[in-house]
Amino acid sequence: MSQDTIAAIATAMGGSGIGIVRISGPEAFSIAEKMFRPKKENKQLSREATYTMHYGTVWDEEEMLDEGLLLLMRGPHSYTAEDTVEIDCHGGVLLMRRILETALKRGARLAEPGEFTKRAFLNGRIDLSQAEAVMDLIEAENETARKSALSKLRGSLQKKIGELRRAILQEMAFIEAALDDPEHISLEEYPGKLEILTKNWLEEVKKMLLSHENGRMLKEGVKTVIVGKPNAGKSSLLNVLLGEERAIVTEVAGTTRDVLEEHMQLGGIHLNILDTAGIRSTEDQVERIGVSRAMEHVKDADLVLYVVDSSVPLTGEDEMIMDLLEGKKTIVLLNKSDLTGIVTKEQMEARLRQPVLSISAREEQGLEELERLVKELFFQGEISFQDEILITSLRQKKLLEETRESLKLVLESISNFMPEDFYSIDLMNAYASLGKILGEEVEEDLVNEIFGKFCLGK
Repeated sequence: MSQDTIAAIATAMGGSGIGIVRISGPEAFSIAEKMFRPKKENKQLSREATYTMHYGTVWDEEEMLDEGLLLLMRGPHSYTAEDTVEIDCHGGVLLMRRILETALKRGARLAEPGEFTKRAFLNGRIDLSQAEAVMDLIEAENETARKSALSKLRGSLQKKIGELRRAILQEMAFIEAALDDPEHISLEEYPGKLEILTKNWLEEVKKMLLSHENGRMLKEGVKTVIVGKPNAGKSSLLNVLLGEERAIVTEVAGTTRDVLEEHMQLGGIHLNILDTAGIRSTEDQVERIGVSRAMEHVKDADLVLYVVDSSVPLTGEDEMIMDLLEGKKTIVLLNKSDLTGIVTKEQMEARLRQPVLSISAREEQGLEELERLVKELFFQGEISFQDEILITSLRQKKLLEETRESLKLVLESISNFMPEDFYSIDLMNAYASLGKILGEEVEEDLVNEIFGKFCLGK
């Protein structure tokens, strides 16, 4: 437990109906008594039961600041596992600052970013994976991200990592026992058994690593680039997806000359969507720069929406675009399906071997099918958060990669008929790497770096 008491505004710094000032630490109750006067004058806050709320007024010396509610939570059954007080006041910025300043004058110090959650971790209430899930939950911009973060906050990743570590520890203990007592414990058939177990562990680790790309896009958004020839309907598609006239649409080829970036939800997935200049050969210097930028963005895209004007034949410009899309996750959109079609679905599927949809951006047709396809491409349909874990943290990914390499070395030692104590060394490394995901044996600087990214008051 920390020896000092911290305080911060726990709600956003902006005008609102309600604001919360949070105080946590050994002196939280005594500080509250110095600044909060319950409506019932004989009530002593430090003697009140945990999880109780009290109506009263907030004072700075003899000046009343506000009236409101005070919530008491005794450690270890609080967010920080310490004695905690939350003052619910009116949500004016000046008012919240005055109440915070009063708490600081009464003996608290200003909390650092993320320090409340850091204390929850240091006091053993949550592990590091759950602490990182707190930030994922705060930053979630869609339902899928929210459910994923909540699943990890409730311990799904902790449970999976814990199961792996216990299984590895059990085998390490068996090896050590056998080496200490070879007369009674035989290792003759053991390498074959360990090989099977290690391959199973590797599959679990690989599964979590494969989820990182989906997890990254879930957290940061799917970088989606709209490409096509001039006048294929790219800007019309962007406008209909956004539900507003964001991009200029004209009959003049080359209207879009630079990249236009927007953010939207499609099927519960956050898209960072870029409308690019129509790709073609041009003598216009400004348009040529726009085309070059479009091609660069395609290289970095998570998803490409290739818009084809299905009412006119394919040209060399289409061939240029299709060459650029080699190996990229792409959905081909045969636009202008309300007109007589010349380019067919079969033709495009044979050329690109990617999903092809017929749409009409002008008539807003085919967009529900596009939404379904996007979800399938990234999440294979609905994610079940009972058993699906998405790795969103680069730190966690690197530690899983370390675990994978250590387990591979175990298999290598088995295939090379190495002595059993070699198994223990690499199993121990795998065990330690998994432990760091949960926050065991992590350096103080790393802990400070992780919690330093949190908002003030959390």
